[in-house]
Amino acid sequence: MALFAAIFNCARADVIETKSGARLVGKVSKITGEEITLSTDYAGDIAIKQSEVVSLRTDEPRFVRLSGGTVMAGVVTPAADGKIQITGADGVITTSIDKVAATWALGATDPAITELAAKWTYEATADITGKAGNKQQSGAAIGARAKRIGPTDTLQFYMAYNRQESFGVISADQFKAGLDFAINYAGRKSWYVRDEAGFDRVKDIELYNVAATGVGYDFVKKPRHVLTGRAGLGFRYEGYRDPATEDVKSFGFDFGLHHEYTFSDAKLINDLTYVPAFDDFSTYRAVHESYFEVPLASPRWKLRLGVTNDYTSQTGAGVEKLDTTYFSRFVLNWK
Repeated sequence: MALFAAIFNCARADVIETKSGARLVGKVSKITGEEITLSTDYAGDIAIKQSEVVSLRTDEPRFVRLSGGTVMAGVVTPAADGKIQITGADGVITTSIDKVAATWALGATDPAITELAAKWTYEATADITGKAGNKQQSGAAIGARAKRIGPTDTLQFYMAYNRQESFGVISADQFKAGLDFAINYAGRKSWYVRDEAGFDRVKDIELYNVAATGVGYDFVKKPRHVLTGRAGLGFRYEGYRDPATEDVKSFGFDFGLHHEYTFSDAKLINDLTYVPAFDDFSTYRAVHESYFEVPLASPRWKLRLGVTNDYTSQTGAGVEKLDTTYFSRFVLNWK
């Protein structure tokens, strides 16, 4: 009986054979033109290079899109000379496996159409520090981000609050919230608009705001590696609580650099912004953040280890111009 069940399940499964002679049984869940993903009960999802596949068989009809754009619904079976046949109600197509650009189940949506639809992703971050004994130290930082990713545009909303106390003295009391919108209008070229506002009470900044717009260029644009530069014009405002410190109200430049590299299961992010004033280039603000992100036991949870440097060239009396924060941060992602 067990043998009969195994034969029955195998007969109803998709089968892939490779150049090395491997015969893999499961369910084809995705074909991208470069890889075939086979879902199995014994090893989870297996990604197989399409160039290594010599035979493909599906147990039920499904849509198949070829690299030339032809779409047909049918059952895929092996054919002579290492080719495959797609047999459906409209006839038979014989082609090679490398010509298959995508497949999807009957009643499902073409992955190319799904890819064009805008997607929202969300994240919440938190880190809490504390120390007792010879030194008393406590602090907390929280943040949130919502990102809408479309075929050619990206919209982000974000906020973060950081408060730290050491020896009973507040060493950080910062809040920021902002939005960032970018759209690729031609290849690697884009334009952007951004606005960020907040306060930094340790630096005596009661309210600050940076609004800017300009153009961007992707120096590197690969699935796992991105390097984007920005240059634009903006307006910067910083209002100080101390009346003796002159408020900053000036138009200026807006420069930015974003670098992102994705490893197999981790990610490295580097961001840099530099906002000098037109009338006095010695009046500027520069913010740098770098972090390394690794997944935890659950894919939704991640850990970020990084550093942030915030430099304000004009500050109130007795206030340091540079703030450096080292952090280890828990991140929750969802869609």
